[in-house]
Amino acid sequence: MPAPSAATFARLADLIAIPDAASRPTRPVVEAFTGRELTTVPVGTAEDAVAAIERARVAQREWAKRSADDRARVFHRYRELVLENRDALMDMAQAETGKSRAAALEEVLDIAMTARYYARLAPKALKPKRVQGMLPGLTKTVVHHHPKGVVGVISPWNYPMTLAVSDAIAALMAGNAVVIKPDSQTPYCALACVDLMYQAGLPREVFAVVPGPGSVVGTAIVENTEYLMFTGSTATGQLLAEQAGRRLIGFSAELGGKNPMIVTKGANLREVADAAVRACYSNSGQLCISIERIYVEQPVADEFTKLFGERVRNMTLAPGYEFGIEMGSLVSEAQVKTVSGHVDDAVVKGATVVAGGKARPDLGPLFYEPTVLTGVTDEMECARNETFGPLVSIYPVPDVNEAIRLANDTEYGLNASVWAGSKAEGEAIAARVRAGTVNVDEGYAPAWGSTAAPMGGMGVSGVGRRHGPEGLLKYTESQTIATTRVLNLGGPRGLPPKVWAKVLAPFIKVLQYVPGR
Repeated sequence: MPAPSAATFARLADLIAIPDAASRPTRPVVEAFTGRELTTVPVGTAEDAVAAIERARVAQREWAKRSADDRARVFHRYRELVLENRDALMDMAQAETGKSRAAALEEVLDIAMTARYYARLAPKALKPKRVQGMLPGLTKTVVHHHPKGVVGVISPWNYPMTLAVSDAIAALMAGNAVVIKPDSQTPYCALACVDLMYQAGLPREVFAVVPGPGSVVGTAIVENTEYLMFTGSTATGQLLAEQAGRRLIGFSAELGGKNPMIVTKGANLREVADAAVRACYSNSGQLCISIERIYVEQPVADEFTKLFGERVRNMTLAPGYEFGIEMGSLVSEAQVKTVSGHVDDAVVKGATVVAGGKARPDLGPLFYEPTVLTGVTDEMECARNETFGPLVSIYPVPDVNEAIRLANDTEYGLNASVWAGSKAEGEAIAARVRAGTVNVDEGYAPAWGSTAAPMGGMGVSGVGRRHGPEGLLKYTESQTIATTRVLNLGGPRGLPPKVWAKVLAPFIKVLQYVPGR
């Protein structure tokens, strides 16, 4: 299959929320597999972002007036369109990122699952909810959820479809408008997904795409929206959190990870070795929740290292738009330099290369072999710093307690994986690992794909949660309306305050026995 056509890029470019886009400065968009220029994208300004936000703010008022059931119908239709157009979406994801076909399919399926989940959840979750009032019978208390207004989304290049629109789906279902700054390397992935939203019935100005530099367009979004959702590096997340904090707007972020896997002596090592390929090298390791550290109990460490090394050495690494290729390229020269720098630093300082360890320019400009290291020590760059590429280190440990201690010995806390002799043992270990998601007998997909459960990081791996009811309600303002009935708190007219106090005291005392008080 070829990359998307020039006509496809031209049609999607018309959706960019920049007036007179054709006359603006542009930057090239390249095919990651080959480095050839596919098209260009106009470079937005702060003024473009502010104008899009103001248009979105006007459109949001009408969108919020529509019932949650009505909004849900748009996203049920959107899910159908995503699945119907999955081949074209996968082509775009592969063209801009160089990922394998299977990794591109992950994005498409995730968008469809998220759209279905929030279209089903939101009508119920957003209904006004009656709760226990201060004085039962005398007070009626109802909680309402109102949209924030305009939500800003700053999305990354590694999963440029699902991380552009999945968070936006929840925000839109809550009645907000969204303005997004996609990563400059992958703008057409976001546009391809948003195009299908428009086809599903979403008003165009309710979801605007403004490409451009983060320091310009991203800053304008932070300074003018009512809520910010960010996925990216911890360093950038910290900066954005400061900016959001100064405005006292809500902020949620999924940030970096140095994610561990624990393998006990009772685990099925061949099964673990095969699954670890998915856990470590999906999307060429350019995944916040991929595994970079593997702790294996000493009695089986040599055997696991041999099995995993063989499996990695036999992985298929190639360019191509077809299924069957296990790993594609990296997304940029900067990523290649980071990975090669981490590997070279470790080798110079004494680490052993079990598999991989080399760039592959014979395959394309951005290819690097899936790599396994042993003998990694703390003074090496890759020991504690996130590589965000196809590099994993294996560490033999004397027992499970030490594996857990080392797994938790990090400032990160995003995702983890546990493999043990039984499900019960694996779950018990998982509960002791300090990470926002932990997968037992898999790498990352079950926890990520459980859209009804919250997903996010501890420590410097993030703030807030996506997915689950939390992923919807964070885009709302909770409002409590309490109505006093029959009598107000001042008591019956003419009744002395001292007498009214004597009446209230035993009544309040009784409340301690009322369920839910």
